Amino acid sequence: MDDIEIFRRLGLALAIGLLLGLERGWHGRDEAEGRRISGIRTFTLAGLLGGLAAWLADLTAPIVLAVALAGLAALLAVSYVVRLRIDDDLGLTTEVALLLTFALGAASVLGEMAPAAAVAVVAALLLSMKARLHRWVAQIRQLELEALLKLALISVVVLPLLPNTGYGPGGVLNPYELWWAAVVVAGLSFFGYGAVRLGGAGLGIPLTGLFGGLASSTSTTLALARLVKAHPAIAPLAAAGILVAGSVTFLRILVLVAVFEPGLVLPLAWPMGVMAATGCAGALLVFTRSDMGPEASDAVEGIANPLELTAALSFGAVLAVVLLAVHYLDLWLGTGGVYAGAALSGITDVDALTISVAKLVGNDLAAASGAIAIFIAVSVNTAVKGAISAVAGSARLGLLVFPVYAAVIAVGAAAVWLG
Repeated sequence: MDDIEIFRRLGLALAIGLLLGLERGWHGRDEAEGRRISGIRTFTLAGLLGGLAAWLADLTAPIVLAVALAGLAALLAVSYVVRLRIDDDLGLTTEVALLLTFALGAASVLGEMAPAAAVAVVAALLLSMKARLHRWVAQIRQLELEALLKLALISVVVLPLLPNTGYGPGGVLNPYELWWAAVVVAGLSFFGYGAVRLGGAGLGIPLTGLFGGLASSTSTTLALARLVKAHPAIAPLAAAGILVAGSVTFLRILVLVAVFEPGLVLPLAWPMGVMAATGCAGALLVFTRSDMGPEASDAVEGIANPLELTAALSFGAVLAVVLLAVHYLDLWLGTGGVYAGAALSGITDVDALTISVAKLVGNDLAAASGAIAIFIAVSVNTAVKGAISAVAGSARLGLLVFPVYAAVIAVGAAAVWLG
């Protein structure tokens, strides 16, 4: 490294120490002078020490950096023991932050500068959120912690171990993709629970519909319908969430076809656009006219079982059956089979059908036929979500959802016909 590069890197080490020291200094601003273990000056010097030790280690031997880190750790340990004799209720946050500052200062000289700066910003943000983080932890129930760990198990541990290869007829049974569908269902259920717990019924359920529609509107509908089954008073809010989720689906389809077959965007833009607009307008109408009373807010507090693995696995099994049926229909009936397969695929989800049709349009299927197939799939899926609302939820929920979805399908059919 030339002189200018060394100064740049040492300057970053200094700035990192200054940033973390500013947060720690502000945090301990009410303590008497001399009782603070460290402040803005100590942290700035620790960052600069890390940078200088790394520079010297690069010039001489790596042992220099190790000795400097060990010396700082020993100094902090002695300081902590002395302070513990005065106050037996001490944390280690500041000591760990000082060691992190030293390490980031060293990383600024020896490694990439951008990651070191990013870690420093994140660390300062975490340090400043102490009170808020403690409040969140205090609000977590044992059931919620266990549900989160289960979700991590099936997604982080099990999912990467599954083969991402097709098996069975036509290779349509992919263990990774089927398990991923189960993870989506479980994650949506947990996300909906968390959104309701954090935002309350009025904010949490519409957010569940919005973000749930980005992943699987069918699963979101099922989760919200079950919520209404247990707590009928929140039916209007759940209906708005279901309608939002369904509307997001139409926009997600446009993104998928733009990625896999841009030639399908123009035939689908008008029908998908008007269907999304109609669904959102209906959701807004249902939401603004809802009058739930205090019972709905009380019901949110009783929500339990945020992660239903049985429902998630059942969803994956149904998806496997539909994939096999679509494969054989395509094989036996050609274009007619594509339409029939679209209708069957719409029973569960439309993403797989959308991507398959997009690939067919890229080969030998006409764009108009592909657009019709996708419209059939989303129409069936929309009707299924209306049925789920009434069967898994309540008659009231179905009456709120069905008229809007009927209008959505009608305007979509008109747009396809005009197109």
